[in-house]
Amino acid sequence: MVVGLLTLDIYIPGADSLKAKRYILRSIKDRLKRYNVSVAEDGNNLWQRTTLAVACVSHESSQLYSTFESIKKQIINNGDIEIIQMRMEIL
Repeated sequence: MVVGLLTLDIYIPGADSLKAKRYILRSIKDRLKRYNVSVAEDGNNLWQRTTLAVACVSHESSQLYSTFESIKKQIINNGDIEIIQMRMEIL
């Protein structure tokens, strides 16, 4: 078994309140459910910045890389956010 962790530092330029930020992040989390991964958000109170952590377990590391690349593309295709930094760890 291989465990992977994808950490994304995200900037949300269109969020003018915490409510707007939560709305955008909820839609992202809902779209990531189809990948069968666990998603956690940093609980900071900044309106336009956050960190998402995505965890996945697989039999092969190549499948983890493929899943994480698909997730990255899914998030980038969302025009509401920008990825500041991305870290991928295979444990």
